[in-house]
Amino acid sequence: MASLDKSVAQRYMRMALRLASRGFGQTSPNPMVGALLVKSGRIIGRGWHHRAGEPHAEIEALADARRRGTDIRGATLYVTLEPCCTHGRTPPCTDAIIDAGVRNVVIGGIDPNPAHSGKGLKLLKRAGVRVASGILESEAARLNEAFNHWIVERTPFVTVKAAMTLDGKVATSSGESKWITGQKSRAWAMHLRQASDAVLVGVNTVIADDPALTARLNGLVRGVKVPRRIILDSAGRTPGTAKVLLDRFAAKTTVVVTRKATRSRVHALRRCVNVLVAPDVDGRVNLRWLIKRLGQQGVTSLLVEGGGEVNSSFLLGGLAHRVAFFYAPKVLCGRDAIKAVAGEGISRRDAIIKLQQVEYRWFDGDLFMTACVSTQT
Repeated sequence: MASLDKSVAQRYMRMALRLASRGFGQTSPNPMVGALLVKSGRIIGRGWHHRAGEPHAEIEALADARRRGTDIRGATLYVTLEPCCTHGRTPPCTDAIIDAGVRNVVIGGIDPNPAHSGKGLKLLKRAGVRVASGILESEAARLNEAFNHWIVERTPFVTVKAAMTLDGKVATSSGESKWITGQKSRAWAMHLRQASDAVLVGVNTVIADDPALTARLNGLVRGVKVPRRIILDSAGRTPGTAKVLLDRFAAKTTVVVTRKATRSRVHALRRCVNVLVAPDVDGRVNLRWLIKRLGQQGVTSLLVEGGGEVNSSFLLGGLAHRVAFFYAPKVLCGRDAIKAVAGEGISRRDAIIKLQQVEYRWFDGDLFMTACVSTQT
């Protein structure tokens, strides 16, 4: 599109990205997508993808323009992701765009699915629509990093999350852990859960803390997506009184055991929740097998909330893609205090886990750091 004004395109794309973010935590296993229709310098239609199975952002924007009684022909469509060109739960967006008489389409990111990537653009160009792509592409990719990973690898995008003191402790030697970080940090932790298809902890965390593992806003679960709850429990030690077994979301709980769990324990757990018998590695759940299985079940994003042994298993096993660490301005001390990341550790300096694209933000006195785990050694 030779006449594209990049500064104008970026301004409208930022607006489209903000629209896309309204689908936060609701669209999986689809991506978050936003769209704007602009004609003669005026926005005539807005749309975003609300949830899987419902109209895509482009269709919502076209419908919004029609409700306003606006003539769409000759308009420019700004959309954060390449329009789909195949039949799924909904018809192809490319057909609707062409039929509506849209003249220009400006795209943020290209469809990451190798089977579809670039095909939507070709169809639009073949129909005479002028197309430009790569506008705020990195921002569009960041918004949907979990979906982009899952659609290519068919395994979940894994984030390891922990809240700790400045010396890396999550609990005292006696196991006391509430509350290390402040209220605003805990609210952001709920935000991370809402973004995730599943939350994973080890059985020791269930025994020590009896967590609900729900996503709550202002203390309420109503109206908020409840992620799947995955408990790593090789020997089937999850207490029968645990919240994750008895609350109204028990159907969303999966306890992952190995052959170490007795038949009686597996039977007792299955009366309450889902039980998955996994192969083991040195007596522990084979995490690579589990990750692949969850991906096959449509889990695009997995939030690992430890404790320390589980966190280290994902990091040292090369299974984590992002970390989300909260640091409280406190020092706990103690060689027996519980660490946020434990395990056997790294013996060689050249094997240290490196982080990239580091982002920081403050929640009152707490420091939140998130970064991508480097794949380079």
